[in-house]
Order: sequence, then C-alpha cells, then structure tokens
Amino acid sequence: MQLFHGEKCACGKVHDAGFDRMNVGRGAIGTVVSEVRRLGGTRVFLLSDENTEKVGGKRVEGLLKAAGIPVVRAVLPAGVEPDEAGLDAALKGYDPACDLVVGVGSGVVNDLGKCVATEAGVPYVIVATAPSMDGYASGTAAMIVNGLKVSLPRRSADVVIGDVDLLATAPDEMLIAGLGDMIAKYVSIAEWRISHLVTGEYYCERLASAVREALAACVKNAKGLLSRDPAAIEAVFEGLVFSGAAMNYAGLSRPASGVEHYFSHIWDMRGLAFRTPVALHGIQCAVGTLCAAGIYDALLEVKPDKEKALRAVKAFDRDEWFKELRAFVGPGADAMIEAEARDGKYDPQKHEARLRVILDNRDAIRSIIREEIPRANEIRSLLSSLGAPQTPEAIGQKRSELPLTFAATRDVRDKYVLSRLVWDLGLTDLANARLLREN
Repeated sequence: MQLFHGEKCACGKVHDAGFDRMNVGRGAIGTVVSEVRRLGGTRVFLLSDENTEKVGGKRVEGLLKAAGIPVVRAVLPAGVEPDEAGLDAALKGYDPACDLVVGVGSGVVNDLGKCVATEAGVPYVIVATAPSMDGYASGTAAMIVNGLKVSLPRRSADVVIGDVDLLATAPDEMLIAGLGDMIAKYVSIAEWRISHLVTGEYYCERLASAVREALAACVKNAKGLLSRDPAAIEAVFEGLVFSGAAMNYAGLSRPASGVEHYFSHIWDMRGLAFRTPVALHGIQCAVGTLCAAGIYDALLEVKPDKEKALRAVKAFDRDEWFKELRAFVGPGADAMIEAEARDGKYDPQKHEARLRVILDNRDAIRSIIREEIPRANEIRSLLSSLGAPQTPEAIGQKRSELPLTFAATRDVRDKYVLSRLVWDLGLTDLANARLLREN
C-alpha cells in the first residue's frame, strides 16, 4: 500500500505519513536490525509485555544482540494499562544511554512505546504482534488520564514492522478485533462527510477514498482471516496501518474514528470507574458500528421535523443531563463536562443554526448514509461469518444501558457524530428504540 510523503493535495493540505516506512510480509521481523541501523540506533531500549515477550520480544532481542547492538530490556506485566502507572513502569526501565526505542506488541505496548520515545526524544520502531488496532502508525497515544480515555499527541513510529507469520499467531479474538476496527471506517468516513456539510469541518476526499479502498480489501479477504490466510492477515494489517497514517495525513482522527469508537470509549471509562466488563477495543468498535448502523437505517426512514427538534432542545435540561452523565460514566465525566463549557454544542442558538443546515441538506445527508454505510443486517452477517460478537450482551454490556451509552458519546470529544445529529434532530426516542431492539 502506497504512502503519501509531503504531497500537496487538492484539499489544501500537504499530506505526510508521519513515519518513514512500513515493512509488511512474511519474515519482515528480520528487517529490525537494518531499520535500527538506518535510524542511527546504537543502544536499543526494547519494550514488551509478558505476552508479547514470548511471541516476539525474545526473538527481536536475539536479532539485535547477534548484530552487536546492545539491548536494555523492559518487560511489562500482562494486562498493563495505558495509564500513569503503566508509563511509569516503562520509563523506570529506560536507560538514558539508549538512542532508539523498539516496541514489540500491539495496543498498549505501542502507546507506551510512543510515550517513552517522545519523552526521550529518540526514534521509535514498532514490531507488531497482532493485526488488532489502527494505532500503529498514528501520531497519538491512547492513554487514560483522570479516568478519561484520551488521545495524546505523541511521535508516531518511524518504522512499522508487520511480519505476517508473527501476526498470524495472534489469538482469534485479536484478529477479529482488527477487522472490527476496520469495519468502523464505514461510520467514520460517513460522519466526516456529514460534519463537513453541517459544520464546515475540513474534509479530504483523497484520504477518504484511500481508507475506503483499504476497508474494501479487508472485507474482501475477511473469510480467510481466522484460517490465517497470509493475504487476509496482510490486508487487515495494512488497512490498520494506513488508517493510522490517514489520521496523520489529516491531522485529526476523522478518517478512522467516529461514534462507534465513542461507544468503546464509554465502555472503557465505565470499566475503569465501576469495573464493568471491557472487551478488546476493536471488538467494542465492531459492536458500536452495528449499533450505529441500526440508527442510521432508522434515520433513512424518517422525515426531519423542525418544530419537533426545536421543542426537544427547549425541553433539554443540560444540568440534569450532566448529573446523569457523572453517575453513568464516573470521574471521567468531569473532563467531558468541562469541555462542553468551551464547545457549547447544547446552546439553543448554535443548535438552531446547525438545524437549518441539516434541513437544507437532508437529501445529501441521506445520500452519504446510503453511499458509505452498509445496512445493519449486512454488517451483522459479516461479523457472524467470523463468529464475532454482534450484541452488547456478547461483550458483557446491558442492552438497557445502550441509550445512556449512546447519549454519552455526544460528550466524548468536540466532534460532530451520529449522537449529535440525532440530538439536533430531536430524534433521541427513535435512536433509543432502535438500540433496544434485539436485532
């Protein structure tokens, strides 16, 4: 898959991947030595956890030492979290004499590796152990700060290494998570286009088209994923890496993340606050995508009613909602509420202005939904073919709590997503009815 490097685009931005290269293929792990040398590494800080140490960490250490490159090790506990304690554990093992960081792992190890490399001001190489999430190449780290899952600006990996044979050893659950994170792009691209119409947000069709192409390749090869077909593993991994690069190109998360990711963020935050069940990010995103697709299906059948929307906003009690949000999400809600003081999305005048734009563009919005998002039953069929979870109950969530989860997604970031569109249209009851359905 071709990356863009410093290219001026019709959208007005100069697109740069934010990282040098990705080496993907069978035996790609063997390139780690040449990449470390190319980046000027003479003493490597090698970061893994107890699980990734077994499947790849020891092998990378052996390759580096055999090449005469000294290695300083940090093996984090299995299940380490991307929070202050996790970062402290990673930094504790860091030797300032190291001039390059190599991470061996997937989500958490990669995020912590980015943080260590950023703090140390040295290059970073990630050797991926699972095609499970799209953060390998992104210029952010998903971290937990004060109970809130946030994306912190951090240096992206200089090199992403995806050895297909190593990736194929990942558990089924992680393979499904990777496809789930890619399926989420149906919604993210649609919402990017809708926000461009409603709020005037920046949009790049070139990036959107490239993400669609990567997504199509993943779906085309999905049947071979659990049988470890190399073409399927490579398609999903390349799609995930490119999705991270697309966020770098755009300078925002729009190409890869929408309301479906916010379902996952709310479930993560509740897990931190109340010890409720939490599944892999990509699997939660897949269930969130299915929830969103059902609501989009319902929106296609409804004619917007201006007076109903205005009445709904007039009846909305922001203070009461914030009280409910705190009780449902926990301490992480405080940062969300503080952000609303700046964003003002619940302001009646701002709402009325958005509503005018929505009503003027109702046909265009319907067209975007039809063009970008498969019907919910099509997404359900794809997930079913892999034995993937398709319901909130399958990942330990209560269906009765879906309406509150969906409402909370309005406040995760200052980003126009489905839950905000539903609120603007006064169609919360319609969305809730669709979420509470059993299919």
